[in-house]
Amino acid sequence: MTGIDKKLRILHCGSSGLRLSAGIILVATTLAFGAQAEQANVIPLDAHWADSWSASEQPDWSREFWVVNGLPRALQNQTIRQFARISVGGSQLRVEISNIFGTTPLVVGSAHVARPAKDGAIAAATDVALTFSGADSITIPPGASVWSDPADFPTGDLESVAVSFFLPETSPTTTFHNDGRQIAYISGAGDFTSAESFDAQVTTQSRLFLSGISVETETAVPEIVMFGDSITDGDGTTRGANTRLPDQLADRFVAEGIEAAVLNEGISGDRVLRDGLGTSALERFDRDVFSHPNVKSVIFLMGINDIGWPGTPLTDASEPQPGAKEIIQGYRQIIDSAHTHGIRIIGATMTPFGGAFAGGALETFYSPEKEEIRLAVNDWIRTSGAFDGVVDFDAVVRDPQSPGHIAQKFDSGDHLHPNDDGYKAMAAAIAPDMLGLKVKAAPASD
Repeated sequence: MTGIDKKLRILHCGSSGLRLSAGIILVATTLAFGAQAEQANVIPLDAHWADSWSASEQPDWSREFWVVNGLPRALQNQTIRQFARISVGGSQLRVEISNIFGTTPLVVGSAHVARPAKDGAIAAATDVALTFSGADSITIPPGASVWSDPADFPTGDLESVAVSFFLPETSPTTTFHNDGRQIAYISGAGDFTSAESFDAQVTTQSRLFLSGISVETETAVPEIVMFGDSITDGDGTTRGANTRLPDQLADRFVAEGIEAAVLNEGISGDRVLRDGLGTSALERFDRDVFSHPNVKSVIFLMGINDIGWPGTPLTDASEPQPGAKEIIQGYRQIIDSAHTHGIRIIGATMTPFGGAFAGGALETFYSPEKEEIRLAVNDWIRTSGAFDGVVDFDAVVRDPQSPGHIAQKFDSGDHLHPNDDGYKAMAAAIAPDMLGLKVKAAPASD
């Protein structure tokens, strides 16, 4: 899947389609044996759109892998309803549905957006049907993603939305985001996309096929991409509370009058150098960062799984332990890639992991030898000058009396992942000017 563009646009015009790469706006037409050309639904060239929410796609992993994802192998004639909190609001909204890791076409029979109610329900009066190039349904080829047409669905900053879509045909769950930290509801047989509520046959904390939400804004809004592993993804946070690190940074921006979208491109279990529970950073960085239209800066936090996984049930016994040199080499590739596209990249130090998973099957995730690798990489992040800035998350959450361990008040319980308060402290440590952002000027008093 290397090099597949996450934001591949597909516009269906009659029986034909045009693929549009991210950032390119074209007028799609269909010519049918002398018939007058039909113009597809397109976005005006001078429109301002910002990606306001994202979830990094993951491929399904083997049944033989030590971690089981727990998803149904496929959905058929079922509706899935999912919830997401956007970072910045706008006058219109678009939704991205992805089949990037699919091996067969994904048929979306219908899709709707609405304001959430309790326990998987929606406020029925707010329900809006989505279209795809003017059609109610769309077929997404393997390896592709599609965006809905702009929907008249105004949103405010930090507002939650419900997205429902109906899958009439057999749809293997091969494109998903595992650690959603949010309940998704899957119906029995039938199209319930506009139903106020339905009896869920299955619930899951994973996200299926839903990969992005974009909003129309009055002016161009800068985007901050947070790229990383489970500590970016939100492991350790309260389910449904939107207290992940990117969420809390978005909260802070709104509170401080900083206009910027915050995008979560974290995958729990991801690694820099090798595939983990998602494809490696070296494989997915271009797709998950450059596909966003207005990226100002990237905050990069990854590497602890490269250090911790070898010697655990998560890897083959023959997998070698990477040292600081190899991890830094991977970092340099990521930095160069960002700079080639004119994007600032901020290095984040890896947080402490002393005693991680102690007493469990993964207790060999930590060792004194692995800690030496973490310290060496963190020292390089702080002192090399390779990144455009540094945010020292290690210093924020470590125990002053035992610096190799996360402070108890910030520990979610596994000695690796911060809790809600830990992520809040980390978000507070990020300097907006380092990201190239400015605080809105206060209005002049009379």
